[in-house]
Amino acid sequence: MTSDELHSLIASGLACEHLEVSGDGRHWAAVIVSPAFEGKRPIQRHQLVYATLGQRIQNDEVHALSMKTHTPAEWATLNG
Repeated sequence: MTSDELHSLIASGLACEHLEVSGDGRHWAAVIVSPAFEGKRPIQRHQLVYATLGQRIQNDEVHALSMKTHTPAEWATLNG
């Protein structure tokens, strides 16, 4: 799995206003900004992202994914 592939998987399954993906092929980090996160707790946000990866998480194709998930309003505040 490449960072471009992981980026595409997340973007195709979740409307993202901003998406950054980095990693070494097994351990990944992502910053994801999506209106779908509105009103959701962090665990619910992560579940939405994991759902875009489907079996790739379960079959260890994506071993670890660290996420920072933000709503567009949260992201605007962070980047003032």
